[in-house]
Amino acid sequence: MSKIVLFASGEGTNAVAIIKHFQAKAIGSVVAVFCNNPQAGVLQRANDLGVPTVLFGRQDLEEGKVLQQLQTFAPDWIVLAGFLWKFPEAILDVFPNVINIHPALLPKFGGKGMYGKHVHEAVLGQGETVTGITIHYVNAHYDEGAIIAQFETSIADCTTAACIAAKVHALEQEHFPNVIEQLLHAQLNS
Repeated sequence: MSKIVLFASGEGTNAVAIIKHFQAKAIGSVVAVFCNNPQAGVLQRANDLGVPTVLFGRQDLEEGKVLQQLQTFAPDWIVLAGFLWKFPEAILDVFPNVINIHPALLPKFGGKGMYGKHVHEAVLGQGETVTGITIHYVNAHYDEGAIIAQFETSIADCTTAACIAAKVHALEQEHFPNVIEQLLHAQLNS
């Protein structure tokens, strides 16, 4: 069974969807949630689902303490589910199977500072009629890793960033756990 570690910074709705998805599957299991925000809702949500959490600060990340903690869990996959910091190359060197979800159709609306409502406001400001999500591998640069999958939704009827956010969130909930499962199956069959 593949071991998955999630990284999250916020409420954890994507993390919960992934945890619940794999609690019902025999192919993978979420073994821990790493979080950089002591106020994040994901900490309580993961604990409620019986998944251990690891809280860390920027210094822990930069000095290799997070890498050491990750090694104790020995994940096959690391999934960034609303993690807002740049992911360190030192971890990527040891754990190359790291994926992220971005709330837009990359390469548009990606890069440093492009997360959450900032992305949706930019999409709205550019007058886009379609947006979506991008699931991609993580590399040393923000939102530049190889694209695994993209899913679109019409936003022609949206006049607010909140409307766009709701449609994008629905795509995330529907597709992110399934794409992760597909990656696990592909790895198992390779």
